[in-house]
Amino acid sequence: MTTSIKSTKSVNAAAVATFLIFGMNGLVFASWAARIPAVTEALSLTSGQMGTLLLCTAVGSLLALPSAGWVVGRIGTANTVRVAGIVAGAAGAAIAFSLMAASVPATAVALFFFGIGIGLWDVAQNIEGADVEHRLKRTIMPQFHAAFSGGAFLGALIGAGLSQLGVGLPEHLLVIAAIAVTLALTVPKYFLPHQVAETNDAGVPAEKGPTAWRDARTLLIGVVVLGATLTEGAGNDWIAKAAVDGLGASESTGALLFALFVLAMTIMRFLGGKAIDKFGRVSVLRASMAAAAVGLALFVFAGNVILAGVGAALWGIGAALAFPMGMSAAADDPKHAAARVSVVSTIGYIAFLAGPPLLGYLGDHTGIHLALLAIGAPILLALLLAGVAKPLPAEEASEQHSP
Repeated sequence: MTTSIKSTKSVNAAAVATFLIFGMNGLVFASWAARIPAVTEALSLTSGQMGTLLLCTAVGSLLALPSAGWVVGRIGTANTVRVAGIVAGAAGAAIAFSLMAASVPATAVALFFFGIGIGLWDVAQNIEGADVEHRLKRTIMPQFHAAFSGGAFLGALIGAGLSQLGVGLPEHLLVIAAIAVTLALTVPKYFLPHQVAETNDAGVPAEKGPTAWRDARTLLIGVVVLGATLTEGAGNDWIAKAAVDGLGASESTGALLFALFVLAMTIMRFLGGKAIDKFGRVSVLRASMAAAAVGLALFVFAGNVILAGVGAALWGIGAALAFPMGMSAAADDPKHAAARVSVVSTIGYIAFLAGPPLLGYLGDHTGIHLALLAIGAPILLALLLAGVAKPLPAEEASEQHSP
């Protein structure tokens, strides 16, 4: 009985710690994303040039993501978050100093390392979240991602407020970097113990990254997540800018529309676990993608800020659950979770990080407002392939692709 109580307490503590780590990750990301218009102005960049700058973050993350599962396997989720927090915090400080110097090359280098830190952090927190979800035996991953969205919402509100007050982004980033490093170093001590060498029931080492890249179901889940995360990533990076350019809104109003998008995601992620348990992953995923498509269209074609706000909210609702459902689907088999979550994260973040910069290039020709319509195609693809996220039967999860 005593052992059971201790185990329950450790899982609950790990859930709270994972919630905090997700939230801090969102706060760090939004502290940058909500004030992209300010960066564009400070460095005198076009949408396409800003897209190139954003691509530096994407490259850093895409280099880090494929190896993240291997890193977690060697040093554990807690230590991976600590390392990632230090890298992201140091990079955030470097971005601040680069903006003070109005140096585009220095900002690009800092964003590259920022992407590395965020990428490692993301995979580690999702692996820990999947482990906690399995131990609790109920859907909780959307709530962890709600913490990310909640942190992003807070970051967006802070960004909007500081912008209205005329506080510079460099000072903003320096404070956020200090907080991020502090939490990343302390909170993971409550994570669940990590098994460095996972084995199957026969004592054979669990699936490694290269094997996971050959698993058809994992790759298709990755394609679904790719479409879904492009939906979220485009909203994160371009809603504020599109509102300024397409609607003639002020920078602070654009930041508030971004905050509305993130708030809608946050609320849906808090409520989504029960919906997934009741209706199933596949049905909820299809409904999510349909809502995202409608919200995107309304935001783009709205003639005023109020309708655009409704569209942004519906877009956020649609973007809310797809990524956490993809992470849960990839981790259906706990023995192979680290490798498969790493694969799905890598595929998904190709869209989440590389897609928005490409939209920036398109925006140079069409305006970023209309360029957002390009994400309609991957939304429809995710809708069509949603069936691959169906949970594995327990016996299949334990047997599938055992080495």
